[in-house]
Amino acid sequence: MEYFAQDELKVRILDEAAKLFDEKGIRFTMDDLAHSLAMSKKTIYTVFRTKRSIMTATLDRFFAEAYREQEEILSDGSLSVTDQLRKVIGSVPERYVSHDLSQLYILKDRYPSVYRHWHNCREEYWDAVEILIEKGIREGVIRPVSLPILKAMFQHTIEQFFQSDILIKNKIPYKDALSEVADILIDGITVKQ
Repeated sequence: MEYFAQDELKVRILDEAAKLFDEKGIRFTMDDLAHSLAMSKKTIYTVFRTKRSIMTATLDRFFAEAYREQEEILSDGSLSVTDQLRKVIGSVPERYVSHDLSQLYILKDRYPSVYRHWHNCREEYWDAVEILIEKGIREGVIRPVSLPILKAMFQHTIEQFFQSDILIKNKIPYKDALSEVADILIDGITVKQ
C-alpha cells in the first residue's frame, strides 16, 4: 500500500466520496469508494469508521468552507447589508457548486443522524443572517420583521428541498434554489424606496 499522510488521505477520500455522491447519490458503497480510490476498504477504515462518518465529515467540510466564505462576505465593506444577506443566504461554497446537492433530501430517511447534523449546521449558519437583518433594521434598509418567523420561513423552505425530490423533478440546482429563496426573502423584507 502506498503511504499517505493521514490528512492527505482524508481529503482524498472526501473528494472521491463527493464525486461518487454526484454519480450515484447516497447509494454509493464503501466498495465503490475503495475501487474508485484504488485502495482497500481497510485503508479507508483507518480514517473513517463508517460511511456515515464520511458523510458527516463531508458536511463539516462543506460548512467550514461556507463559514470561510461567509466571513469574506461579512467583511466586504463594499457590499450593502441586503447584498451581504443575498450572498450569505444564497451561497454554496465554491468547491460544491458543481455537485448535485439536490439529492440531500434522501438523507432524512436513510441517514437520519447525518440529516440531523446537516440541520444543526444550518441552524448555526443562520446566526450571521440574524446579525445582518438586525443591522439592516437599525440602518433602515430592512423593515422590522419577526426574526423567529423569518427564520422558520427560510428553514421550512429549505426543509422542503430535503423532504421531496422537488429540485430533481424540476432540474433545479441546489445553488439556484437557494439563490431564488434568498431573493424572495430579501425582496420581501427590504424597505421600498
